[in-house]
Amino acid sequence: MADASVSGPRVRTVPAGDTRVRLTCPECGFVAYENPKVVVGSVAVHDERVLLCRRAIMPRAGCWTLPAGFLELGETAEEGALREAMEEAGARLVLEGILGVYSIAHIGQVQVIFRARLLNPLSIGPTEESSEVGLFGWEEIPWDYIAFPSVRWALGHWRESAGAASWPARGTPRPA
Repeated sequence: MADASVSGPRVRTVPAGDTRVRLTCPECGFVAYENPKVVVGSVAVHDERVLLCRRAIMPRAGCWTLPAGFLELGETAEEGALREAMEEAGARLVLEGILGVYSIAHIGQVQVIFRARLLNPLSIGPTEESSEVGLFGWEEIPWDYIAFPSVRWALGHWRESAGAASWPARGTPRPA
């Protein structure tokens, strides 16, 4: 006999009309869908130099990344990217369009990265999330200390689109 004090989604099964195993509630039929998290960020540039942040938090503390983070409920992808740049680097940006959309299935993320222009380079600085921030020319980027593969992808796609008035949004690179 089932314990009446236990309720809610707790049984893994394939719901009727579905094709995947989901966490369900046997009493009411509720299905708890698990969906990817959306990360938003930007490749922000001033005078052909890219804004990077040295992470002060895990994962990959001490490594360099783009200003990016999880999209919050109630904000657009653009609003989230602008907020993350401010939170991680004190940076005010003008977004120029989507640079890339990267699907990282093994960690359940979809990353929307914008191409952006940094408005005031004198305003950037460390924050609670970034121990250091800086502007890097292409040859100065600390490639050996880049935090995540998607940062490399976005930087490469930015380099490919540099100087272009328009560009197609890139996607997750396929393994070679």
